[in-house]
Amino acid sequence: MTRLIVAAGGGGDAVAAAMLDAALYGDEDPAVILTYAWDRLLVDPVPGPRGVHDFTGLEQLTPSVSTVPAEAHPIAPAGSTLPRLAAELPHTFAMIDPYQGALGVARQLEELVSRLGPESIDLLDVGGDILARGDEPTLKSPLADALTLAACCQVDAPVRLLIAGPGLDGELPHEDLRGMLGSLVHTFTAKDTESISSVLEWHPSEATGMLAATARGMRGTCEVRDAGLPVPLTAEGPTVHEVDMDEALSRNRLARAVVATETLEEVETHSREICGYSEIDYERNKAAWISERPPLELDPAAILAELGQFETEARGRGVTHTTFRHITEALNLNGNQRQALRELLINSRPEQYASPLWRIA
Repeated sequence: MTRLIVAAGGGGDAVAAAMLDAALYGDEDPAVILTYAWDRLLVDPVPGPRGVHDFTGLEQLTPSVSTVPAEAHPIAPAGSTLPRLAAELPHTFAMIDPYQGALGVARQLEELVSRLGPESIDLLDVGGDILARGDEPTLKSPLADALTLAACCQVDAPVRLLIAGPGLDGELPHEDLRGMLGSLVHTFTAKDTESISSVLEWHPSEATGMLAATARGMRGTCEVRDAGLPVPLTAEGPTVHEVDMDEALSRNRLARAVVATETLEEVETHSREICGYSEIDYERNKAAWISERPPLELDPAAILAELGQFETEARGRGVTHTTFRHITEALNLNGNQRQALRELLINSRPEQYASPLWRIA
């Protein structure tokens, strides 16, 4: 017997799943975390999610599901945070392969349920955009969440839908989510973040970073993503709520539309029709733009001067914190320079490092 947690959107949701599992159950018998291998372009320059054929060293768990051990490697030029997560956390990370649509993901889930006999199945989303209708102007990345929701609703086993850090992904404001949130399952504390503290030092997830930051008591407004979205850091940030699965599906038009899909291309088509776009198209366009842009030199004096200008403007917008991902993009640096930029800033101005965020001076 074990527990199964489905990380709805991949990326940082998998890190939050590990933190929640440790907070609720301790370190013994860690859960299996089923997640996409889908990182932002700062990590993986190839648009869209990765499939099993994009890795070497995977371990087959069921006919349709492979796990990602620490020894696995994404095949260049692709990148992935999953092997390092597997190296630093005690959990087993199984990979969602979305290329066979919602029916394929549902089949993967059914195989895992049959193989593992889990005592519980949780579908976890950080931020709450899994509850989007699809027409919200602030919605940016509905596809992955809708696909996992559609698949989980077809599994012949009870699945609990959990929303951690409502509003922290910058897509749906907490005010819009409040009426849909059910019972409080947990409120993360600073101690809870210790289980993923090493991961927060390098993982680029902004929403899970803010989830941990609010658990550590940070309050204010954090500017995130390439668009510079303002996200309030409040006492609601570290909370985890249960949400009714049927209500979520009835609200999420994209999830209902993709229930019978058999390919990722079908899912994208529905996303374009319902939401007006596919986030994979956005990644394709952005990747093409990045490839045509000459990389800037990481000159410390120039970077600190540009940072000063950025912070002056951010203060004028009422911003108190930001992420290293946002600083990287705001200063027109590429993803390979994010970690070097982070080290430069922390070494130069350690008093502004509010792990895992950067405090605006």
